[in-house]
Amino acid sequence: MPEAPQDRSSTVLRLGRASLALLVLLCGFTLLLGFANKDRCAGPEFDEWGRSGPDFHERKYADVCYSDIQFLWIGRDVDRHVFPYVHGSINENGDLVGGTVEYPVLTGLMIWAGALFVDTDAGFLLASALLMAPFGLATAWLLGRLSRWRALIWALSPPLVLYAFHNWELPVVLCAVAAVYVVHRGWGKRGVDRPLIQRASVSAVLLGLGFAFKLYPAIFVLPLMLYVLTGGRGGKELAEGKTRDVAGMVRVALIAMGTAIAVNIPFAVAGFEGWLASFVFQGQRKADITANSIWFWGFRPDSDPGNDSVQEFISFASPVLVIASFVAACVAGWVRYQRERTYPWVAVSAAMLCGFLLLHKVHSPQYTLWLVPMFVLLKIRWGWIAAYFVADFAMGVGIFLWFAQIAARLPSGVYDSFSAQLVMIGVWGRAGLLVGLFIAFLTADSAVDEVEVEAPARA
Repeated sequence: MPEAPQDRSSTVLRLGRASLALLVLLCGFTLLLGFANKDRCAGPEFDEWGRSGPDFHERKYADVCYSDIQFLWIGRDVDRHVFPYVHGSINENGDLVGGTVEYPVLTGLMIWAGALFVDTDAGFLLASALLMAPFGLATAWLLGRLSRWRALIWALSPPLVLYAFHNWELPVVLCAVAAVYVVHRGWGKRGVDRPLIQRASVSAVLLGLGFAFKLYPAIFVLPLMLYVLTGGRGGKELAEGKTRDVAGMVRVALIAMGTAIAVNIPFAVAGFEGWLASFVFQGQRKADITANSIWFWGFRPDSDPGNDSVQEFISFASPVLVIASFVAACVAGWVRYQRERTYPWVAVSAAMLCGFLLLHKVHSPQYTLWLVPMFVLLKIRWGWIAAYFVADFAMGVGIFLWFAQIAARLPSGVYDSFSAQLVMIGVWGRAGLLVGLFIAFLTADSAVDEVEVEAPARA
């Protein structure tokens, strides 16, 4: 007789309101530390453009308090409160002008809103932090509902201190986590008893919105499609007599695409050139010293931005290998599905994210915030998490100390500078760990598939 499919689920007690409140409170404390860290670069004086003084350009690196939020106050017409994209463009030098920013439209809106009522970079940092903090807190709450106390990995993580207010990542992280939540917990009184296609459709909307914040949640649509195709948990949510739900899979894809298009269309219509410029800017970005990727460091010294042939090779090889990693993850997930009868869409999504982070030509430090929820949602060994946090800390601190030495014209070679050595630990440590995590995620048990039960009432 054939071997019965494995059921890796278990019964757990969900976190109560007090526990969830504590979890969110702890996350709030971490976010406060993150803001205090970035706020060290703000003020105490301001010039006529609202830029912090007197020595912002030295402090931002030497004091390791740099943030893209504060830095981009000047240079994208943010300080002039120009509505994004509508009147923007990219000039022949590759510079964005007229209100266009290098991010998708919902992030552009958040940048504009954060600057609307302030007139200094310090005010912009504070307003942006106040706008984004609820997204970080909501992420902690959802992760607590999904994976109980494992959510502390997010709420108390060093990357949250380093990067919560480094860029505009918290809204997109919430979209990705919420997409997992609605599939595995549903909403309202019916919760997970709602039909899979309803839950997956809402998840697809959230992933489409995530695309309009920072693009990366779009890669999770394919694993979600395969989860729907195979009938969800144990294949038990297929209609009677069906072995595959092709229509449901297509519906998920169309909803995700439709959401992303619907959000972008108003901007494309109002100012096509400015809207398109944000995508052109990212496409033209080179693997340079600010990219922190294996491509820049792996091809040194030939990877200088002026070496067009190498940069063209990287621009071709990087997306090809990223896509190959996506295919490999989906195939590995299918092999696991054949054994366990549940397509591991969260595990495959996590592996795909590892492939993207490893092989994309840009690997900004704050991208770690994309990965941290995967440490919560999947049961991987704690050693992986600790090692990644160490490598990430080496990069997150070392890169700015190294930039400070370069700016000060001090010896900054790998054999001359501890900060340069930290960068090497960060770049190659993360790269090696991402390879290992790609495999570890694909074989990891889910932390969200447990059967939740209410805690027994006390007499």
